[in-house]
Amino acid sequence: MAKCDEGYHCEVCAKYVESITDSDLYLRYIIGEISGHQLMTAPERHILCNPTLAQFIVDPEFAAPVVDGPFAKAELDPDDVRKREELVTRGWERLQTVRSLGIPISEYPLAAMNAGNQ
Repeated sequence: MAKCDEGYHCEVCAKYVESITDSDLYLRYIIGEISGHQLMTAPERHILCNPTLAQFIVDPEFAAPVVDGPFAKAELDPDDVRKREELVTRGWERLQTVRSLGIPISEYPLAAMNAGNQ
């Protein structure tokens, strides 16, 4: 197995991010927060090790954390929260399926999906 398929250490908890489906890095790539070039250089985290992002996943299969303080979605504009929940949830759902789609990494982002590439 290639090193990139084995996972990378989480910069928060130091455990391996063993599956792409748990990868904060790939979720951020899918939703357009980082570029493909940054996949090789940006630090990796488990999705749950980034609670300020994970709180926006709204899916019965995901136990989203509750965040306190200024970054809690309860403290943000409700319209912005709704838009963020929609984007991050769509990204998380896509993240759960990309490996099984047999598509290149360049087609993982939602923008590629919206362009008709899956």
